[in-house]
Amino acid sequence: MSAISERRERERAHRHRLIVTAARELAESEGWESVTTRRLAERVEYSQPVLYSHFNGKDAIVGAVALDGFGELATGLRRAREAVPAPGRAALRVVCRAYLAFATERPALYQAMFILPTDLAFASTETPDSMQDCFEQFVSCFPAGADRREISAEVTWSALHGIVVLSESGRIPPDVREERLDVLITRMA
Repeated sequence: MSAISERRERERAHRHRLIVTAARELAESEGWESVTTRRLAERVEYSQPVLYSHFNGKDAIVGAVALDGFGELATGLRRAREAVPAPGRAALRVVCRAYLAFATERPALYQAMFILPTDLAFASTETPDSMQDCFEQFVSCFPAGADRREISAEVTWSALHGIVVLSESGRIPPDVREERLDVLITRMA
């Protein structure tokens, strides 16, 4: 690869990162409904066609933000899991708490990851590594020979997602979250 090609590739990667960062910041400050290609173009000081040369529309931008989020979530879940290396209730509790903390502290990012439309492939051979790593942190909380280990991880993750969404929307009171977590862990581990 020539020096000019390398420079162009670095510039393209920089623009890509700039667009993703701007989208995330705008979503965090004003909500996803305010993230438009026009606003992003203004914010990053590039034309809309430049944005479209990087992303095929808003869903692709949301997907790029979500992928960043999965990397961050995987890191947080892995740290929590490493604090309690043996599978079981204690491991499941720290991973569940880390997940809930992430969702609470980064609501716009959580929306991009789990609520808004994206082209990210879940539960397939095309699933990005960071997404697989998130799921693996849940799976590893259950003993290696456990019956339906992956299903238990899926049900746990689903229940946590329900807690997040229902709490965020005011449909369940947020002040008994720890009790819900106790019930979930008692049933699952």
